Amino acid sequence: MDMSLPQTYSGYVIATQPGSLPMGGTVPDTPIYALRRLPAGLLASAAAMEPAVRRDIDIGGQLAFVIGNILSAEACRALIGIGEHFGFRDEAPGISTPPGMRMNQALHWMADAELLELIHQTVAPLLPQTLHGKALWPRLSQRINLYKYRKGDVFNRHTDGDWPGYGFSTDQVGIEEWLGGRSQLSMLLYLNGPEDGVQGGATRLYGDSGVITDVIPKAGSALFFQHGFRPGSVVHAGTQVGGDTPKYVARINVLYDRA
Repeated sequence: MDMSLPQTYSGYVIATQPGSLPMGGTVPDTPIYALRRLPAGLLASAAAMEPAVRRDIDIGGQLAFVIGNILSAEACRALIGIGEHFGFRDEAPGISTPPGMRMNQALHWMADAELLELIHQTVAPLLPQTLHGKALWPRLSQRINLYKYRKGDVFNRHTDGDWPGYGFSTDQVGIEEWLGGRSQLSMLLYLNGPEDGVQGGATRLYGDSGVITDVIPKAGSALFFQHGFRPGSVVHAGTQVGGDTPKYVARINVLYDRA
């Protein structure tokens, strides 16, 4: 599968932050990237052929569900290509994890607003419209964490932190934090899966009642669960990838009102 981008689709470093390494330590000035323009035809071909559907997951009463048919296989391949174009790195900007927890490669990318709007329009009707008394925010954060799991890579048991929303500055040369929204749900958008040659790499959910459920990645589908350091947040892990085909996943933050 050709994951390269045409040379006309150039990227740039929009910001830098200290990046944490899988086994500890930091790398200063780890880049966060942006594209000058999306690949031709990406938006036109991004919608899945079938309607989006939600499937709730029983993990002892905690909130977790899968929405299928969010993006087309072509769009998922294009997002993998964007990640490979910029280049995955051991260090993850702005992320702090204990040594040995995040054993994969990362890339942080400021995604185009039109692409995020297409995804949001698809999933929003199937999302909780309020959580903890806060209304669903009308946009998804444009800062996406792309992860690449090679053979032997894992993301050991953890709880995701919550984040503010981020968008482009008015002049498109910087990042602005949105003051009105804060994330409450992780959206793990799978970009490939077993049908593409991935072996292993399920997302394992640990429920409050001792329930353990594995979610198998499928390109174009996404796993949603509550995050943040509060009761009800879902402990989970990315299980080991066993074959030579890397697993790719994009974490997108679903925002709710702060006030």
